[in-house]
Amino acid sequence: MTSERQLRANRANAQASTGPKTRQGKIRAAQNARRHGLSLSALTDPLLRQDVETLAHALAGDRAGHALLESARRAAEAQIDLIRVRKARHDLLTRNHTVLKKSNAIVPEEYPDLDRYERRALSRRKFAVRELDRLTQLKPEQIGVRRLQAFIGK
Repeated sequence: MTSERQLRANRANAQASTGPKTRQGKIRAAQNARRHGLSLSALTDPLLRQDVETLAHALAGDRAGHALLESARRAAEAQIDLIRVRKARHDLLTRNHTVLKKSNAIVPEEYPDLDRYERRALSRRKFAVRELDRLTQLKPEQIGVRRLQAFIGK
């Protein structure tokens, strides 16, 4: 159980970390989610939702049960998110191509954010595919990892 002293310290720390204080900082923080939209799930966009469902059914197969289809859906959502991140990176680099070419060392400030989103999508895909493989218990040439690799063209 947490001591009274620890609770007081936690509350004091929480008061100290309440976000940006300046008007400029608040305006910038308010734009974070709109910058590239990658913090939103692919399932919130109707077009991407259809892509997720199509990929999930391709991964799970025609006779998949509910648990297998849910696992395939998680893998598909992570894959679609990964594609979105890589497209956002490509767009960012394309937009800043001439600036990057002239300056040699300036990297857009959004670039580390894209790396973070990509790592998260890769991790989610890895765990979802492992779960999918565990559920399928198929022969090695039929497991979800190879299905996913075949679908994305690896």
